[in-house]
Amino acid sequence: MLKYFLKRLGGMIPTMLIVAVFVFSFVHFLPGDPARLAAGPEADDETVAMVQHDLGLDLPLHQQFVRFLGGAVTGDFGTSIRTQRPVIDEIADRFGPTLWLSLTAMAWSVFFGLIIGIVSAVRRNTWFDQIGMTVAVSGISFPAFALGIILMEIFSVKLGLLPTVGADSWVHYVLPSVTLGAAVAAVMARFSRAAFVEVMKEDYIRTARAKGASEWSVIVRHGLRNALIPVVTMMGLQFGFLLGGSIVVEKVFNWPGMGRLLVDAVDMRDFPVLQACVLLFSFEFIVINLIVDVLYGWINSTIRYK
Repeated sequence: MLKYFLKRLGGMIPTMLIVAVFVFSFVHFLPGDPARLAAGPEADDETVAMVQHDLGLDLPLHQQFVRFLGGAVTGDFGTSIRTQRPVIDEIADRFGPTLWLSLTAMAWSVFFGLIIGIVSAVRRNTWFDQIGMTVAVSGISFPAFALGIILMEIFSVKLGLLPTVGADSWVHYVLPSVTLGAAVAAVMARFSRAAFVEVMKEDYIRTARAKGASEWSVIVRHGLRNALIPVVTMMGLQFGFLLGGSIVVEKVFNWPGMGRLLVDAVDMRDFPVLQACVLLFSFEFIVINLIVDVLYGWINSTIRYK
């Protein structure tokens, strides 16, 4: 396991290098001049040229990339064009709210998604199965921004029960986490149902029932453990999508997180912040995939890594 883990860690280096190349290229192909935006609409060409020099934008692209890559390795992403603060400080202030929002959304969506999926599989083709899968399809199909607006209209404007902005207490997490996790819960319900239906057809399930094991024991001890392997893969991917998908939800709820920081950086062509945010989201996906692979061995002891 340790050898496999170290091997995967080493494999992250070329992957992150490729990601860095794409991130740098994408950001510099965006229309608009960040130096002119930073200097202001009334600035003359001389002032804009001075700002370009201060930001290093007058250097050849390959030198800018080496400079960006060196800063990424050391954790120094430069200074924000918009706020004139170190980029690492901007990210540090915004990363916590996004992480906790994603964890909250992931926790309830996985819990309810698994329950709905497992019960639907055990009682497939019944009314519960039909209702559960109908709700799941609706959750996948409904856009997050539209769901957020509807929830704000009902629970904040009409009923006055929940706040719409801020991240000061747990009540502020209710509406954004429900909006963010609705699609994940729907995906988890459908995926866990499909995985559990396949597992319940296996020979060892029939053997366990033939030995007189209770239905609860068959479902939890024999079925759930094996059905969780593909479900864990989906959980990892969905958590990565939560971190990235929080951009829309954070914009709707004015959430002080990474999503809003990224949107503001795009609007202002804040290259240092934009590059750092996209690179961080990519790194999170890679780390999550590694964690998921390691979890396989913990869930199923028969899996061996080479």
